[in-house]
Amino acid sequence: MAFYEWQDSFSVGVKEMDEQHKKLIAILNHLHDAMKAGKAAKEIGLIVDEMIDYTKFHFGAEEKLMAAKNYIGLASQKGEHAAFVKKAQEFQKDINSGKLSVSIDVLNFLKDWLTNHILIIDMKYSGKL
Repeated sequence: MAFYEWQDSFSVGVKEMDEQHKKLIAILNHLHDAMKAGKAAKEIGLIVDEMIDYTKFHFGAEEKLMAAKNYIGLASQKGEHAAFVKKAQEFQKDINSGKLSVSIDVLNFLKDWLTNHILIIDMKYSGKL
C-alpha cells in the first residue's frame, strides 16, 4: 500500500488539476519509498528537487486557471503557494547540506499540507465548497 492514496473526494472537478494533484501524490510516494529503502541523501534530494519543480509548475497552472475564472481568492491562493514552496525549499536546503534527513515528520507535513490545500483551498475555486 502506498504512503498516500488518491481519493475521489480530492477531485476538484477539473481534469487537468486532478491529474496534477495525482502527480504530486506520486512524487510524495516516491520520496517515501526512497526513504524507506534507505536511499542516499543525493537521490532523496533529487526527488525533493522534482517535487519543488513540479509544484511550481502546478501552482502556475492553477493560478492561471483561477485568473481565467476571475477567482476572488487568487491573491490568497498565491500566498499559500509561495509559503509552501518556501517551506519545501527550506527542507531541500537542509537535506542538501546534511542538516536534515527526510523523516516521517517531513513526509507527514507534505502529505497534510497537500491534503488540506486540496480539500479546503482548492475546493473553493472548484465551487464544491
